[in-house]
Amino acid sequence: MVELIKIENLRHTYPGYDGQEVAALTDINLTVNQGEFVAVIGTNGSGKSTLAKHLNALILPTGGKCIVAGMDTADSDKVWEIRQQVGMVFQNPDNQIVAAIVEEDVAFGPENLGVEPAEIVRRVTEALQLVNMEEYRHHGPHLLSGGQKQRVAIAGVLAMRPKCLVLDEPTAMLDPRGRKEVLETVCRLNQEGITVIYITHFMEEAVTAHRVVVMEQGKIVTQGTPVEIFSQVDRLKAMGLDVPVAAEVAACLREQGIKLEQDIISDEQLVVALCP
Repeated sequence: MVELIKIENLRHTYPGYDGQEVAALTDINLTVNQGEFVAVIGTNGSGKSTLAKHLNALILPTGGKCIVAGMDTADSDKVWEIRQQVGMVFQNPDNQIVAAIVEEDVAFGPENLGVEPAEIVRRVTEALQLVNMEEYRHHGPHLLSGGQKQRVAIAGVLAMRPKCLVLDEPTAMLDPRGRKEVLETVCRLNQEGITVIYITHFMEEAVTAHRVVVMEQGKIVTQGTPVEIFSQVDRLKAMGLDVPVAAEVAACLREQGIKLEQDIISDEQLVVALCP
């Protein structure tokens, strides 16, 4: 597999109110390959968003390195190239939309990169089609639902042709329908070859990833497949994290003496196990 992101002994500190340095990230080591879907979970303050901002040089390491497509994020000459490789989508869709018309908003990124007008038109159409929002291209963003706005924000990033999409709790402010729309879009983009790093506190979303990274107090404490991570129900709950409902129910049933496999983490798996 082709290595896209390599983080080595990454540290990040910031000055606290008392003048002392506060560690937000400590000795982070992580590799992400092209085409992977990696979910990052952890409680508030665990360092998830700080890690995300390192991936396209929004902030720089205090120590260690973050390498994106062979480029060091600390190299100021490579910042624009890095940001074309890694696109960011944040929590609040309203804070990411800058234009009064959907297609103009999606065109904003390529225009700032100096892309030729004809190519911008092609990219806007392609990006909107990828997120199933092409029919809304002439609408005002204020007329859209939260999920639709977030899909427009994703289209704006896609129009810049990144290899990797980093989403920092993109569904936190959405209703269940909006969350479903965004997650389905992200999964489809990943299937088409875009690398996804997905920060979330919804465990049912993390289940869809290839790999789950668990953070606590600025460190990566464990990582593995969704089955490997979410079968550790007691450990995750002790860290203050939720687990998929199916995994928790299965664990409770095992405690009552019902024989169930350890790899049950989805509703479908639980139904099949209970009703063969």
